[in-house]
Amino acid sequence: MKTLDALLADASFDLGWSLVERFAVLVRESGSLDERAASHFILSRLESLGIPHEVHEPDLYLSVPKSASVEFGDAELTAKTPSFSASTGPEGLSAEPVHVPADLPRDGSELFQATNEGEIPEVAGKIVVTEGYPMPVTVARFEAAGAVGQLYINPGPWIHWGICTPIWGAPGEAQLALKPSTPVAAINRPDGDRVVEAVAEGLERITIKTELDEGWFSCPIPVARIDGEEKDFVLVHGHYDSWDIGIGDNAVGDATLLELARIFHNNREELRRSVRIAWWPGHSTGRYGGSTWYADNFALELHRHCVAAVNIDSPGCWGATDYDDVAWMAETGEVAHSAIQVVTGIEPTGTRPLRAGDYSFNQLGISSFYMLLSNIPQTERERLGFYPVGGCGGNIAWHTEKDRIEIADRNNLERDLRVYLTAVGRFVTDEILPLDFRKTLAELDEALQAYEASAHKRFNLGPIRPSLDAVAERLALLYTLIEDGDVDPTETNDLLLRLGRLIVPLGYSESARFEHDPATPRAPIPRLAKIHELEALMEEESERLPFVLTDLRRGANEVAQRLAEAIWLLDRSGLGEGPPQ
Repeated sequence: MKTLDALLADASFDLGWSLVERFAVLVRESGSLDERAASHFILSRLESLGIPHEVHEPDLYLSVPKSASVEFGDAELTAKTPSFSASTGPEGLSAEPVHVPADLPRDGSELFQATNEGEIPEVAGKIVVTEGYPMPVTVARFEAAGAVGQLYINPGPWIHWGICTPIWGAPGEAQLALKPSTPVAAINRPDGDRVVEAVAEGLERITIKTELDEGWFSCPIPVARIDGEEKDFVLVHGHYDSWDIGIGDNAVGDATLLELARIFHNNREELRRSVRIAWWPGHSTGRYGGSTWYADNFALELHRHCVAAVNIDSPGCWGATDYDDVAWMAETGEVAHSAIQVVTGIEPTGTRPLRAGDYSFNQLGISSFYMLLSNIPQTERERLGFYPVGGCGGNIAWHTEKDRIEIADRNNLERDLRVYLTAVGRFVTDEILPLDFRKTLAELDEALQAYEASAHKRFNLGPIRPSLDAVAERLALLYTLIEDGDVDPTETNDLLLRLGRLIVPLGYSESARFEHDPATPRAPIPRLAKIHELEALMEEESERLPFVLTDLRRGANEVAQRLAEAIWLLDRSGLGEGPPQ
């Protein structure tokens, strides 16, 4: 493909590396002067290259950790408090500690799950001491059980920053109650072992001190716009705020975005579709605040014209030569997979995108792929004693002060840049959008089979099965016509986008179209996920049962209606027998 060859021929990392070097002296905390300096660097480079761009200045709702400590006996331990923990005030919170042992996550996909799935012991009025990271599900469970504070023992020698609210982006008024209302802190493993030993020996009091600055902060959002022949565009994006210096998370991604802007701008005359490249603030201390603001304020344009979203976070890090557990939605799998294979010769393994990163566009029905990309090989991570983390190519410098320029690898960055160019290049140059919704339907079918098995006679899934099968049959015919070249490209692309707006949210969202699900794990077809709880609720004669059934009926109605609308769309294109009943 001539255009793709031209894009790849232009690949280098001189401009990108200058960004890495500049960001290596900036602590890009959202709302700070250093973040503005980073934004200015991005904008100045776009200006010097003549790349059309804009900068938005939203107020984002952030929680910025300032200090934390833990005291017991005569000891005072260094600690970090996650964003959206409650502040204690200078006197701190003192209470009896209780150790609740927890298993550490086995891989990155488990980071957002509850670390303690079993029954919670008596924790009311106490400070819970437990292993792992202070992630939203676990924090909420202990708080609901009456814990007045929580102390997390991170897996290794360093303490990792994080965020403990499940609220995605700025909360609406009704969501404010989901914020944690008690203090949370984290310490490293050696200090944690001391605390656990002291609790086992009868420690009666422990004190947590936390200080955070919470409120609305003005934060710049730079966006480059490269126009192709059509208004439809690919959104390529990543966050430029950081914990401390944050080179592996995510200066390397920001540098890659800048190189992509340069290369696509240089080849703009050859692009069928447009490219929009965005750098988000508020990722770290605002739970993806920047991308959420953009999704909210450009929702209609995104809904009408965004053909795909590509997330870039932590590429090209030191030692990262493998591609295991790379995120992509099913319909983007061929492009996401083949781009890695063609560029690197490596067979990647794919995974369903987590409810994490800046995946702020699921509810709009936008097909998305990638987040983290290359990783240190698993065997090497094990040899180095690394435990699962959520970035930096698997390096445990993630979310710590150790994430400095040595975490970046220029050769790996140039290689990963070529992967992104190959994948995005397909979406901006292919005559027919490379979205295969047959694979999406297959994923939904697998999930529905599991729900059908759990529902049995407990819940009537009604028209969902025949409707899903009807969509699958029509899609099989559509793609046969596409493969035979017997379609109008413009009409087909419009049909594919409209189908995605209906089908993608079925797999990833349970909120209304312009709302945001919380940052907690999502099962496929999340509106039906509570079906798996029915057997236990019935056996327990739980008071929750009728409320859960109410939720399920409403969710099942939404699933059925979206499938009916998909049938209607496909039938309008001449692939079926008429509108839904």
